[in-house]
This record gives sequence, structure tokens and C-alpha cells, in this order.
Amino acid sequence: MRRSSNRINGKRIATVVMAAAMTMGMTMGLAGCGAQEQGSSTQSSTAQQSIADSTENNTGAAGTVYKVGICNYVDDASLNQIVENIQARLAEAGAEKGVTFQVSMDNCNTDAAVMNQIISNFEADQVDLMVGVATPVAMAMQAATEESKTPVVFAAVSDPVGAGLVESMETPGANVTGTSDYLDTTAIMNLIFAADPSADKIGLLYDLGQDASTGAIASAKEYLDKKGVAYVEHTGTTNDEVLLAAQAFVTDGVDAIFTPTDNTIMTAELSIYETLADAKIPHYTGADSFALNGAFLGYGVDYANLGRETADMIVDVLVNGADPSTTAVRTFDNGTATVNTETCAAVGFDFETIKTAFAPYCTKVQEITTAESFQ
Repeated sequence: MRRSSNRINGKRIATVVMAAAMTMGMTMGLAGCGAQEQGSSTQSSTAQQSIADSTENNTGAAGTVYKVGICNYVDDASLNQIVENIQARLAEAGAEKGVTFQVSMDNCNTDAAVMNQIISNFEADQVDLMVGVATPVAMAMQAATEESKTPVVFAAVSDPVGAGLVESMETPGANVTGTSDYLDTTAIMNLIFAADPSADKIGLLYDLGQDASTGAIASAKEYLDKKGVAYVEHTGTTNDEVLLAAQAFVTDGVDAIFTPTDNTIMTAELSIYETLADAKIPHYTGADSFALNGAFLGYGVDYANLGRETADMIVDVLVNGADPSTTAVRTFDNGTATVNTETCAAVGFDFETIKTAFAPYCTKVQEITTAESFQ
């Protein structure tokens, strides 16, 4: 994993999204609309109507420049997808509305000191809006803007209420709103037993410090307790610790392993997937990026679409004057199961058999092979 430098000014990437020369952005927009039509967002039709209305009732003056500061939590496939699609959608929206979104993007790579410096730089630059990608960044931005009330739009926060970012999903109540990648843990548990009805010991792999994991792991334990299935848990905060945890699961003889939308485990997946595959242990996870990096299965939201809808919320706040305190958090359909066909074969499953077994529990089953990034 690439680590960011503490020299923030050297790391920053400034992108000025102009209203002209938008051929590439408009082409990407057609692909994004297709993703929405597949129903990956539970509020897609509402969002599309909001954008249509705002195009007719644009409150932003033509030629206005809006400064947006984006901080990504870690360099991983899912979060990078979000950032890329936020930027692409803002480019399209700028062309549509005759305004400019001047975007400053940085990545703290889980370093809290770097994260706080990035946010301080945004404040010093007097950005009009901050975007926090993942829970820790959103929480830091919330704390930093308590006095300034600079609007904050978060992306991929699994439990906004539990993290204290919003009072409720429908009425956030302050200067913070955004998009949630809430994970339906029961759905993943159902997939584990659809593939292996006789499984009697499940591993739970996560980072204790990841807020996104807390509720999902509790839900998994509750599910397994009700089913009368034993479970064993191991945690890790670094690649080395996660690798040791994976080796411990092999010794424990678990039948499968569950990990929620945990960024620490995601970044370590390339280091552990072969260990688990060699032991015939399928790893069930909460995002397609895990499967891209070798896990047997990733189940969850379409992160490209989540990024685009995050951008739509940014546009609504900046251009149309929407109040974050009354702008509902957007949630998405958790219906896509992404299976790594190489790992599927390695753990002893037949993909077509798995696809059939998973079908009753998913809106879609798709296949992928191991790589380091989405193409």
C-alpha cells in the first residue's frame, strides 16, 4: 500500500473542473445513469428528480467558482472509486449549470495527524464545502467545522447515527450530511450458509478501531448465536497483524470468515487471500474491492454510483442552497454479490453452482478476478 507523505503541500492535487471541454465527463455520465437505472440506490429516482429540478431552478450565478476540499481516508479500490466518481460528476454538473467546481483532493492514508493537517489546509483555503470519504475523516471534519459551519458532505459512512455525525438519517440536524454504505450483515450471513449449509464455525476478522465494523460484527454474532453456530474472532490494525489473524483462523479450522466494510482488512487483503484460499476458507466481505484483491466474495453497494450521488448532494448544497441539516442521508441497495472466480475455484467451489445458490439472496451476482485496482 502506498503511504502518503507528511509534506501536505507536496502531496496535494488541485483539480479545476471547468464548464468547457466536457466530452469525457459527459461520456462517463451516460455510464453513471446506467448504474442508477439498475437500482443500486434506494433513492436514485428521488436524486434524479432533484437534479432535474435544480437544473431548471439553478440558484447559483453563471460563472461562480465553488471551492471543494476532498479528503480520502485510505488508498483502496472502493474509496478511490468514490473519489473518482465525485470528481467526474462535479465536472458534468459544472458544465450543466455554467459554474466551476475547484476541487482540492488529498489522501491521509489513515494518518490522523496528516488528516487534521489536510482539513486545516481546507479551512485556511476557505473552501465552500468539505467532503470526508469514510467515517474517521467525516468525524474529523465535523469537529473542525463546529464554529465555521462549513458544510460537510460525507461518503461511505456505514453508521452515521452511531458515529454521532447526524441526529437521524432523515434529518441530520447540523452542517453535515452525505451518503452511507450501510451493510446488511444478515444478507452476507445467508450467503455463507447458502454456499455451505453444514458450516459450524465462522471466523470474524476486523479492526477494533474501525467504526464501520462495530455494528456489523455485533449483528453477525447475534445471527450466529440464534443459529447456534460457533464463531471465533481475530483482529488486526496492520498488515502484519491481519496476516497473523488469517493464519490463526487456519489453525482454528473455521469454515468461512466474515469481514464488514473494514478499510484496514481491505488494504491487507492482498496479503492474506492466498493463505485463506490454500486452506479452502472462503472470505465473505462487505465490499467488491475485497473480491478485487482476492477475497472469495464482496457484497454491498455500487461505490461508483455512491460517488456520483455524493457529488449530486454537493451540487444541491452549493448551487441550489440545500441545507445539510435537513438533507436526508442517502442509502443504497446492498444487493450485489461480487465473486472472485479464481478464489472460488481455489477454495473448491464451482462458480455456476455458487451463482445459483446465491441468486435468492441477491439482486445480482457478478464475477471478478484478482487485481490491484478497478479498470
